[in-house]
Amino acid sequence: MSYVIPAKVLLMEALFSSFTAVAIAEIGDKTQLLSLFLAARFRAKGAIIAGILVATLLNHAASAWLGVWVAQFIPQGWHSALLGGSFIAVALWLLIPDKDDSEDTGVLRYGAFAASCILFFLAEIGDKTQIATVLLAASFPDAVWWVIWGTTLGMLAANVPVVYAGSWLLQRIPLNVARYCACGVFMLIGVLIIFSGSGF
Repeated sequence: MSYVIPAKVLLMEALFSSFTAVAIAEIGDKTQLLSLFLAARFRAKGAIIAGILVATLLNHAASAWLGVWVAQFIPQGWHSALLGGSFIAVALWLLIPDKDDSEDTGVLRYGAFAASCILFFLAEIGDKTQIATVLLAASFPDAVWWVIWGTTLGMLAANVPVVYAGSWLLQRIPLNVARYCACGVFMLIGVLIIFSGSGF
């Protein structure tokens, strides 16, 4: 007798998985370095955060809809393997340190909001969180908007504290330590998802 997951449970799983994936994946990511850079250049912290929000929504919405398109080619029953595998893949990717690419000052003359929006959108192209968004949307094609909001909220959760207290945080939490801890958490979540879906 097959068990059908209630719609509300599926939506919450999509939201929680998406939020967790991006919030953890962003630890030590180049977008955190970009947040620190922007906070040092502009006093308008609210405008920086608004720029991050808009850029993330646009980038992750496009990525999520790509994931929905990809989902039609994924055999049924592969949900747990795909989702768990994506967590493990991002865990390994976390071990590769990012470089700060925020030295491009050409867009800074447009102000805090526009500069943040443009630089964050560009920084997310091909980034681990964009790939994770595609995979998450492919895993939850019927909850794509929840995936988009989850990944966007995860991005804000990781970067808003850096905008307001980046220097203080980085002095107390070394990036390498944070990156290895995030890798361990991702690996654990990925393995648990795979085993829970395989019936063990």
